[in-house]
Amino acid sequence: MTLNKDQIGGLIFLCLSLTYGYYAGQVDMLPGDEFEPFNARSLPLALATLGALISALLLTTSSLGKDRNDDTLSLAGFDLLLTGKMLGLIVLFGLALHWIGFLLSTALFLLAGYWLLGERRPKMLLLSSVPFAIGIWFVLTQLLDIYLAPGQLITLLMGA
Repeated sequence: MTLNKDQIGGLIFLCLSLTYGYYAGQVDMLPGDEFEPFNARSLPLALATLGALISALLLTTSSLGKDRNDDTLSLAGFDLLLTGKMLGLIVLFGLALHWIGFLLSTALFLLAGYWLLGERRPKMLLLSSVPFAIGIWFVLTQLLDIYLAPGQLITLLMGA
């Protein structure tokens, strides 16, 4: 039995959904919340279930209507170097969050990501990354009242 690209993607998505569902079941709740109709586990478990259902649907329908001769896996059209660079950028973003805070690290992450994807115009880079980072920061901190630490470097420099 050989697997095609759709089946491999479906298997990976199924594994991610099942893992997410397992850890969603480990979410701590306040006493008494387990009897509420909607609690801290509700949305993550619903997302995990939906992801598992979609991946199972992808696995079952991926071979329908395809020629069996076109079942080989080819990596010719993929830019794996760019994928590796983007994954490295994600790791750097995670490390930068602690030191320079959410707002600055998100803006720099988006700027670098757009640059890696081929955008070279400085005006477009700034206009597509900075307003989005500010918008997400505003929604999280002002509308949803989520505390985002400013970052250790910012705290040291500003003395806050």
